[in-house]
Amino acid sequence: MAVDRLQLQRLELKYLISERKALAVREFVRCYLDVDEYGANSEDFSYDIHSLYLDSDDLKTYWDTINGNKNRYKLRIRYYDERSDSPVFFEIKRRMNDAILKQRAGARREAAAEILEGYLPDPSMLISDQPKYWVGVQRFCHLMVDIQAKPKGHIAYRREAWVTTHDNSVRVTMDREVRFEPRFKASFSTQMKNPVYPFHPYVILELKFTGRYPNWLGELVRAFNLQRASASKYCDGIAAVGEDYFYRRAAFAGNGRTSVSAEPPPPRRIGLKRPRWRMAAVEAAD
Repeated sequence: MAVDRLQLQRLELKYLISERKALAVREFVRCYLDVDEYGANSEDFSYDIHSLYLDSDDLKTYWDTINGNKNRYKLRIRYYDERSDSPVFFEIKRRMNDAILKQRAGARREAAAEILEGYLPDPSMLISDQPKYWVGVQRFCHLMVDIQAKPKGHIAYRREAWVTTHDNSVRVTMDREVRFEPRFKASFSTQMKNPVYPFHPYVILELKFTGRYPNWLGELVRAFNLQRASASKYCDGIAAVGEDYFYRRAAFAGNGRTSVSAEPPPPRRIGLKRPRWRMAAVEAAD
């Protein structure tokens, strides 16, 4: 991934839509935006994204999100493939109401294990000598050590992104095939054995903008009767597997054992924490 198009501060609106509506949204937004360069050569205009999420053994960042706490954050390591020479990105995602603030630092893959042990890497292990990357990895380590965060889960999905190429001020993304699987080690494999699909069969539509809310985004929302919805990939993944599995796993690991069982329990009902009336509204809007 040659160009860092991360929006460091933005407003973000989420919707759950059907695949049929997603295809219609694509035709609407392509009148205003260009397809992201990483999906341009793909038949479905999409590319793969993988993230390893970290949390404390008592799932602090999970419960902060569930409870709607202010100034909450998540810790994750983002990667795109299994190549040994591809970097991984240590990211802090903060939310303040609808505003999203991000910090991230790209590092060589071989530095990841050391960073997850709480050690700052040699600056030569970062992908850039820009000060923001050094500050980003320092802050990531500080928050990680503060709550004793460890790997908890692997999230993967296909992202279709449409962007303003001149300034990256507006992004419209549609995430499909969102899947989650518990993972408790610093592994950056793209493979999953038995994932849960917490949003199936819906597509997660996100409208992201850094400045004024463009008028045409308002037209998009009205034209397709979009209803805002909660869609936290990490939290819905944890809820679909069941919090107790992660608590038991932490307790067994604290006793020197490495696993609760060979496989996590069967997933809970899809959409566990989203009220039934909200899902009914999504279906009606489609």
